[in-house]
Amino acid sequence: MSPPDPLDADPVRWSAEPADRDGRPLLILLHGYGADENDLFGLVPYLPEEFVVAAVRAPLAPPFPAPGYSWYPIEGLDSRDPEHVTAAAHRLIAWTDAAASVDVPVGLLGFSQGAAVALQAMRLEPQRFAFAVNLSGYVTPGDLPRDAELGERRPPVFWGRGTNDDIIPAFLVEHTTQWLPERVDLSGRVYPGLTHSVSEQELADVRVFLDKRLEDLAASDA
Repeated sequence: MSPPDPLDADPVRWSAEPADRDGRPLLILLHGYGADENDLFGLVPYLPEEFVVAAVRAPLAPPFPAPGYSWYPIEGLDSRDPEHVTAAAHRLIAWTDAAASVDVPVGLLGFSQGAAVALQAMRLEPQRFAFAVNLSGYVTPGDLPRDAELGERRPPVFWGRGTNDDIIPAFLVEHTTQWLPERVDLSGRVYPGLTHSVSEQELADVRVFLDKRLEDLAASDA
């Protein structure tokens, strides 16, 4: 089977012009279902300016009349099929390899569907991604060939979710709760009263997490 096509490079929103990207770590933003590359780009003022931020667009159009784009189907017989999540993750990896050289540290920040794709990409290529931020997302059930390698590397992952999030099924939350601590360096928080969204407190916690990742990268370069 031929590899899936990379994501469309044209609608990507960048926080820096090409001349200002050299030597800086890359943070890729992956939006949720029914959104687009503009959705999470609004988080840029809350993120450390040391990162070059790229907000990418998912490849699929949800069924009419849903707006925006999706990473994989969540309706009908194909609903949350792990193979579709994996295909989306391969597209993200292909885009990453085209956008950044292998010596550029790359982190992922995804919301909902985007978080599921971010974690799946990290499982497929444990050495390619330095860390991940999982906002209101989950780990896709099923084994992947490099899960053991991921468990040996234990990259940092932040997971934030709300107690009133009724979008992500309980069995996926439970699976993620059991799966992540065994394979990553997990940090995060459950936010009382938060729905399927992102709060200011969560953004503050994400900022702390990302600042620590910058410290780690600086230490590794020293």
